[in-house]
Amino acid sequence: MVRTPLTPWERQRGERLGALLRHARGERSMVAVAAAAGLSAETLRKIETGRAPTPAFFTVAALASALGLSLDQLADVCGEGVDVGHEPMSA
Repeated sequence: MVRTPLTPWERQRGERLGALLRHARGERSMVAVAAAAGLSAETLRKIETGRAPTPAFFTVAALASALGLSLDQLADVCGEGVDVGHEPMSA
């Protein structure tokens, strides 16, 4: 099965998601957050760095819960043209 290449927008959306997750994680270790979400640290690392730009919904939901983010916040930030460093992080 051949996977359709991602569009530039899809890659950028994955980068925005990764930046939001890194920002929300703050000083917490990648291992601790990944464990709280029921993921491997490598999976979280790939998402945060944009190497896994289209994670499964339940993976994203688990990370949002572990980081105290709402799915609405994730959807807002992952939209076009949002600067994660200036996005409010309150739940």
